[in-house]
Formats: sequence, structure tokens, C-alpha cells
Amino acid sequence: MAETTHPTYSLPDAVKSELKQQIGLVRREIDDLFSRLDRNDHCILCEFERIHDTLRGLQATTATSYLKTYLAPYTENYQEISVAVSHLSERRHGALIVVQRKDPLDSLIHSGIAIGATLTSSLLESIFYPGGPLHDGAVLVRENQIISASNVLPVSNIAMGETKLGTRHRAALGLSQHSDSLVLVVSEETGTTSFAFGGKMFPFTASDGTV
Repeated sequence: MAETTHPTYSLPDAVKSELKQQIGLVRREIDDLFSRLDRNDHCILCEFERIHDTLRGLQATTATSYLKTYLAPYTENYQEISVAVSHLSERRHGALIVVQRKDPLDSLIHSGIAIGATLTSSLLESIFYPGGPLHDGAVLVRENQIISASNVLPVSNIAMGETKLGTRHRAALGLSQHSDSLVLVVSEETGTTSFAFGGKMFPFTASDGTV
């Protein structure tokens, strides 16, 4: 497979405005931190942690906007995915959702249980209900259909810095390393949401509104 490229995308003006404001605040915090480095009355480590948290929030805001662009050309029902992921996140129901794009996935996925139903948020949520017969493994979405559930994905050995990745996240990364698919993950432990694309993991903010 050729290296996956990220489409060029112009952020909405409202998102750009928010990012500029937040980036301005980060710049001022960094300037303040620089001026305090020689002083002993501040916790420099705490300052770094606050800046890091702010940057992660900016990344999530940007990724949320990009996600619609990545999904919309390949499924008209991307809003159903957004609603389902938001609800699953609120309930901390772990989930793994593969959206097939251009690359065929038959040789990369160990097929699970055939579904062959229209993609809806309620069906996605029911599949990932804890203890249900289909909640383990990944759902495969192709165009506007849920093709199958309980699929097994290749697992990545990528190390994400000091972050310890769970099985779902490693599986999402693994498939995104070998295809142009987009794989959404809901963490069962924290309810946080992220997506893997091009061998990288991006946190995003799930909501009932547009992705």
C-alpha cells in the first residue's frame, strides 16, 4: 500500500478563530515560563503539564473538524457514527469502528459475524453493549452499511511515547498502518475517543452534533 496522505483541508473560520485565540494564550504561557526558568518559586514541571494539556485540547478540536472531511466521501451516514461514538463515550462502552475507504480490507481483517444492515447509531450502540455477543472486536463499515462485527484486526507494535496503548488502540493503529481506512476507538476505561489514520492516533471530541 502507498503511504497514506492526509487530505488538504481548510478549517472553518470559527475553528480557526478559536485555535488562534488558544494558540495566543499558549504563546504567552511559554513566554512567561521562559522568564521564570531562573526562579525557584514556581513548579516548572506543572507549567509544562498545563501547556501540554492545552495543546492536546487544541489537537482534539482540530481533529474533530478534520474527521468529517475524512469520513464524508466514504459514507453518507457519518453523522450516525458521530452520534453513536458520543453515546458510547458517555457510557464508557468500548468500541472499535473501521470505516473502509479506497483500500480493500479482506486480506487484512479476520472476518467476524456478517451483519449486512444499514448503518445507524442505534445499531452501532447495540453491537458494543458490554457483554453482548458482538461487542468484542471491530465493526466494519463500508459506505452506508455495517458489513460485519467481531472482526479481528492486525495489532500494531508502535510505541506512542510513554503512553501504554490498549488492545483496541493497537488494533486501530495496526490496520491504519496497512490501509487507508479510518478506525475510530472509544476507550472502555476512560470513555475518551480517538481515531487512527495513516499509522497515527488522533484524539477528538465526540458529540451529538456534526463530527
